[in-house]
Amino acid sequence: VQLQASGGGLVQAGGSLRLSCAASGLTFSSSALGWFRQAPGKERGFVAAISRGGGTDSADSVKGRFTISRDNVKNTVNLQMNTLKPEDAAVYYCAAAREYSKIRYRGEADYWGQGTQVTVSS
Repeated sequence: VQLQASGGGLVQAGGSLRLSCAASGLTFSSSALGWFRQAPGKERGFVAAISRGGGTDSADSVKGRFTISRDNVKNTVNLQMNTLKPEDAAVYYCAAAREYSKIRYRGEADYWGQGTQVTVSS
Protein backbone atom coordinates (compact mmCIF):
# COMPACT_ATOMS: atom_id res chain seq x y z
CA VAL A 1 0.00 0.00 0.00
CA GLN A 2 1.23 3.47 -0.87
CA LEU A 3 -0.16 6.87 0.00
CA GLN A 4 1.57 9.72 -1.81
CA ALA A 5 0.76 13.21 -0.53
CA SER A 6 1.42 16.34 -2.55
CA GLY A 7 0.40 19.97 -2.81
CA GLY A 8 2.16 21.49 0.16
CA GLY A 9 4.11 24.71 -0.07
CA LEU A 10 4.50 28.25 1.14
CA VAL A 11 1.47 30.51 1.24
CA GLN A 12 0.63 33.83 2.83
CA ALA A 13 -1.85 34.02 5.66
CA GLY A 14 -5.35 34.19 4.22
CA GLY A 15 -4.36 32.18 1.19
CA SER A 16 -5.35 28.71 0.02
CA LEU A 17 -3.72 25.39 -0.74
CA ARG A 18 -5.07 22.09 -1.97
CA LEU A 19 -3.44 18.90 -0.77
CA SER A 20 -3.89 15.66 -2.61
CA CYS A 21 -3.06 12.09 -1.66
CA ALA A 22 -2.92 9.33 -4.25
CA ALA A 23 -3.50 5.83 -2.96
CA SER A 24 -2.58 2.49 -4.43
CA GLY A 25 -2.57 -1.10 -3.28
CA LEU A 26 -5.73 -0.92 -1.15
CA THR A 27 -9.46 -1.20 -1.72
CA PHE A 28 -9.86 2.54 -1.89
CA SER A 29 -13.65 2.80 -2.10
CA SER A 30 -14.01 0.72 1.07
CA SER A 31 -11.49 2.73 3.07
CA ALA A 32 -11.99 5.58 5.44
CA LEU A 33 -9.52 8.39 4.78
CA GLY A 34 -8.15 11.29 6.70
CA TRP A 35 -5.62 14.04 7.13
CA PHE A 36 -3.47 14.72 10.17
CA ARG A 37 -0.85 17.34 10.85
CA GLN A 38 2.19 17.77 13.03
CA ALA A 39 3.85 21.06 13.84
CA PRO A 40 7.39 21.25 15.29
CA GLY A 41 7.40 20.29 18.95
CA LYS A 42 3.78 19.12 18.89
CA GLU A 43 2.06 15.78 18.61
CA ARG A 44 0.38 14.73 15.41
CA GLY A 45 -3.24 15.78 15.47
CA PHE A 46 -6.45 15.05 13.61
CA VAL A 47 -7.50 17.47 10.86
CA ALA A 48 -10.30 15.87 8.84
CA ALA A 49 -11.81 12.51 7.93
CA ILE A 50 -14.12 11.12 5.28
CA SER A 51 -15.96 7.83 5.47
CA ARG A 52 -16.41 5.32 2.69
CA GLY A 53 -19.90 6.73 2.21
CA GLY A 54 -18.66 10.31 1.94
CA GLY A 55 -19.56 11.56 5.40
CA THR A 56 -17.03 14.06 6.72
CA ASP A 57 -15.88 15.58 9.95
CA SER A 58 -13.08 17.94 10.86
CA ALA A 59 -11.30 19.41 13.83
CA ASP A 60 -12.90 22.49 15.38
CA SER A 61 -9.82 24.53 14.54
CA VAL A 62 -10.36 24.07 10.80
CA LYS A 63 -14.15 23.87 10.52
CA GLY A 64 -15.44 26.23 7.88
CA ARG A 65 -11.98 26.64 6.34
CA PHE A 66 -10.84 23.14 5.34
CA THR A 67 -12.81 20.65 3.24
CA ILE A 68 -11.95 17.01 2.75
CA SER A 69 -13.14 15.14 -0.33
CA ARG A 70 -12.48 11.87 -2.08
CA ASP A 71 -12.45 10.64 -5.68
CA ASN A 72 -13.08 6.91 -5.87
CA VAL A 73 -12.24 6.84 -9.57
CA LYS A 74 -8.84 8.50 -9.26
CA ASN A 75 -8.20 6.96 -5.80
CA THR A 76 -7.36 10.29 -4.29
CA VAL A 77 -8.29 12.12 -1.11
CA ASN A 78 -8.01 15.89 -1.12
CA LEU A 79 -7.88 18.63 1.47
CA GLN A 80 -8.90 22.09 0.33
CA MET A 81 -7.48 24.59 2.79
CA ASN A 82 -8.78 28.16 2.70
CA THR A 83 -8.13 31.19 4.85
CA LEU A 84 -4.89 29.69 6.09
CA LYS A 85 -3.43 30.94 9.34
CA PRO A 86 0.16 30.78 10.61
CA GLU A 87 -0.95 28.18 13.15
CA ASP A 88 -1.94 25.86 10.29
CA ALA A 89 1.73 25.45 9.38
CA ALA A 90 2.73 21.82 9.80
CA VAL A 91 3.60 18.64 8.01
CA TYR A 92 0.34 17.17 6.74
CA TYR A 93 -0.14 13.41 6.51
CA CYS A 94 -2.84 11.49 4.71
CA ALA A 95 -4.09 8.26 6.20
CA ALA A 96 -6.30 5.31 5.38
CA ALA A 97 -8.06 2.74 7.52
CA ARG A 98 -10.77 0.12 7.29
CA GLU A 99 -12.61 1.69 10.20
CA TYR A 100 -13.68 5.34 10.20
CA SER A 101 -13.62 5.48 13.99
CA LYS A 102 -9.95 4.56 13.98
CA ILE A 103 -9.08 7.74 12.11
CA ARG A 104 -11.70 10.07 13.52
CA TYR A 105 -11.72 9.14 17.19
CA ARG A 106 -8.50 7.25 17.89
CA GLY A 107 -6.04 9.19 15.76
CA GLU A 108 -4.77 5.99 14.23
CA ALA A 109 -4.61 4.53 10.76
CA ASP A 110 -3.74 1.34 8.94
CA TYR A 111 -1.61 3.24 6.43
CA TRP A 112 0.14 6.62 6.41
CA GLY A 113 1.46 8.82 3.66
CA GLN A 114 4.89 10.40 3.79
CA GLY A 115 3.80 13.93 4.66
CA THR A 116 3.81 17.24 2.83
CA GLN A 117 5.00 20.51 4.34
CA VAL A 118 2.65 23.48 4.62
CA THR A 119 4.20 26.82 5.57
CA VAL A 120 2.07 29.90 6.22
CA SER A 121 3.73 33.29 6.39
CA SER A 122 2.16 36.09 8.40
